Amino acid sequence: MLLKEIKDIFHKELGKVYPKEEIDSFFYSCIEYYLKLERFILAIQPGLTLNKEEEQPFFEAMSQLKLEKPLQYILGAAHFMDLELQVNENVLIPRPETEELVQWILEDVKSRKPEVGSQKSDIGGRISDNNRKDFNPSPITILDIGTGSGCIAIALAKHLPDAQVYALDVSEEALEVAQKNAASNGVDIGFMHQDILNPKIDSKLTFDIIVSNPPYVRELEKNKIQKNVKDFEPDTALFVSDEDPLLFYKAIIDFSENNLKENGSLYFEINQYLGEETKALFNARNFSEIELRKDIFGNDRMLKAIKK
Repeated sequence: MLLKEIKDIFHKELGKVYPKEEIDSFFYSCIEYYLKLERFILAIQPGLTLNKEEEQPFFEAMSQLKLEKPLQYILGAAHFMDLELQVNENVLIPRPETEELVQWILEDVKSRKPEVGSQKSDIGGRISDNNRKDFNPSPITILDIGTGSGCIAIALAKHLPDAQVYALDVSEEALEVAQKNAASNGVDIGFMHQDILNPKIDSKLTFDIIVSNPPYVRELEKNKIQKNVKDFEPDTALFVSDEDPLLFYKAIIDFSENNLKENGSLYFEINQYLGEETKALFNARNFSEIELRKDIFGNDRMLKAIKK
């Protein structure tokens, strides 16, 4: 069958569920993934024909898309920043808003790196003598809480190759995915099977940066969640009770009181409707410089605090 005929079938079969532009995106992503060809192949080879074996995954993907299953789960792959990651129903699909959180961390780290011989301190390092030209600051230590696919930890490890990066998750299945992603992207991360609501981490293990994108969608907000998210992505990574929606933030702040270094940074991705409430959790706590930041869509999405 001609590849362009399969494209027409995609639009005919999926047109009642998705807009035209999204169907095009699905189809071209399938070309890249299944055929290992550039998405513009039809423009230069309009007569390209597939055999039965090559056709089959396209029609299987189309059947699952009809059920509104996310394409990333169908392909088993997702993109995050400059990474390709394996994903399945045990982990959330990485999102652009989370990329913004990682970029914020990278900007902060790079802006605080000292010139050799200066008195300015790196995160995790101290300079006591401004005449020392051989100073080599300690590696930055980073912990990603609720790592899921590992997207945050892996991106930070990739862009900060001298950092020591750790990641934890309560789900063993998620950790299996994250470990595979770390290996395929060539980074070394210390993974831990831990429940942040009942952590068993030595208080001597401290970090310069702690980052988390914990569950934060309230049950009352479920009706606003798209079917492809609500029906397929893991509930435990998404939803919290209406009675205590900031449960995980409280636990992470408690943990950070002991395991975040002095002048260390704590970063959160947050519920856009609970920005001020999340910020208020730091009242009377050992933190300063609390900053709430909006995402590219203008929603309160990220929060940063510095340990005193």
